[in-house]
Amino acid sequence: MEYILDLHTHTIASGHAYSTIREMAKAAADRELKLLGITEHAMAMPGTCHEFYFQNMKVIPREQYGVELMFGSELNVTDYDGNVDMQEYTLRRLDYAVASFHPPCITPGSREENTRAACLVMQNPHVLILGHPDDGRYLMNYEEIVRASRETGTIIELNNSSLNPSGFRKNALENDKVILNFCMKLGVPVVVNSDAHIDADVGNHVYAQKLLDEVGFPEELILNDRPEEIKKRILDKRAGL
Repeated sequence: MEYILDLHTHTIASGHAYSTIREMAKAAADRELKLLGITEHAMAMPGTCHEFYFQNMKVIPREQYGVELMFGSELNVTDYDGNVDMQEYTLRRLDYAVASFHPPCITPGSREENTRAACLVMQNPHVLILGHPDDGRYLMNYEEIVRASRETGTIIELNNSSLNPSGFRKNALENDKVILNFCMKLGVPVVVNSDAHIDADVGNHVYAQKLLDEVGFPEELILNDRPEEIKKRILDKRAGL
């Protein structure tokens, strides 16, 4: 599998990450990536940047060290109706968004509540990726999640950071196996992302690749070698805006 894109990474602007945009871009070039997505945490996450940061991203060069850059946000799901912590005016200025569940921003609900929130946030035309749905602190009906992914054109993320043995997400390995099996059964693609918070982790998919090999996940359902399909999915999701 040729991994040439990574769509979920963070710089120092997120408040608990450690590298600059240039450092992340250089790391992407060193790892021979063609497309790097930088997705700072949205405003409900403690310590992250102000909304002005996202409104001013037009000033950033979109190619550095030969790597194409896209700028988005990792939005926080804030309630069980699938609302997020960024207004439409700012969302329209992003290239795309990842939507994720984080304890500082939403208290884990019941399996039904968490599943409802995830399915509803995937209907948001700005949300391209459902981030780390493997976090067992947020119990979900994974078959419903995968079906909603197919219906909305939202991409399920396999998050390498979740699978790090020193990671903090609960039962991520077991949950990812369930998710991947439903994706295979239903023909739903995934994207593998590093969730890098430092340049050394850009393009790091080692834990994810080990799991993909273990479950025999087909390469044709992994989108990391298809930047143009990613861009088409963004356009398709936003077509009704």
